[in-house]
Amino acid sequence: MAITAQMVKELREKTGAGMMDCKKALTEVNGDMDAAVDFLREKGLSSAAKKADRIAAEGTTYILVDGNDAVILEVNAETDFVAKNEAFQTLVKELAEHLLAAKPASIEEAIESKMSNGSSVADHISNAVAKIGEKITLRRFEVRTKTDSDAFGPYLHMGGRIAVLTVLEGTTDAEAAKDVAMHIAALNPKYISRDQVSEEEVEHERKILTEQALNEGKPENIVAKMVEGRLGKYFEEICVLDQAFVKNSDQKVGDFVKSTGGTLKEFIRYAVGEGIEKREDNFADEVMSQVKGN
Repeated sequence: MAITAQMVKELREKTGAGMMDCKKALTEVNGDMDAAVDFLREKGLSSAAKKADRIAAEGTTYILVDGNDAVILEVNAETDFVAKNEAFQTLVKELAEHLLAAKPASIEEAIESKMSNGSSVADHISNAVAKIGEKITLRRFEVRTKTDSDAFGPYLHMGGRIAVLTVLEGTTDAEAAKDVAMHIAALNPKYISRDQVSEEEVEHERKILTEQALNEGKPENIVAKMVEGRLGKYFEEICVLDQAFVKNSDQKVGDFVKSTGGTLKEFIRYAVGEGIEKREDNFADEVMSQVKGN
């Protein structure tokens, strides 16, 4: 019996198994849909769909640099234990290699793109879900390209809990670029320099600082001067170039970068699970539900 694309699609929707596995299952059972479902269940490949509603807030970040190209990505799993699993780590590296080669423009494009083995990224992840036993998602990624005159600074903290990729323009000092990335991992600045901070944000902070000074009973004629001084401290908190360098607190990051002959063009910082609402299970309720079920 000829196996059609529609049959493969239907089986995939029923089981959550990978496209190639669905096609193989249908071929093995001569197109019998129910038998194909059983075939996949027996092979342990139909588990992905059952995990679709779970929250994957653990996982890892990863950076791959190849010459003048680099990719930073976050892949999520449900537990930290699985994030340390060798099969999961292999999947992350395979995804990084593919993203760096294909350079898709978005997550949607990445998920649909074909890997070197012919399967889509979505199918490749589904196959990993079936083997590993947890929901896994490619959450985000960024691909960057530099010139021979620039330097990438890749840094992974705590085995991938935090990843930072910096791009220093006009210098080939990769060690310096990595030191800046390490600093960013530690202090988590929002911007490179003051000129990136919007006027709205500056005015909002200035208003808050003005009210603070007035509430402290400071004379109005010196409040404006005080506010500008405190605004400088605010910039030091959010702008990396204004911050005291973690490897030398007597030196600003901006001065350190300048000493390399380059400029900090960009940084990308990922922390695993940031912004994902984690489900907080009630342990007592969970125990009671298990007791009632027995």
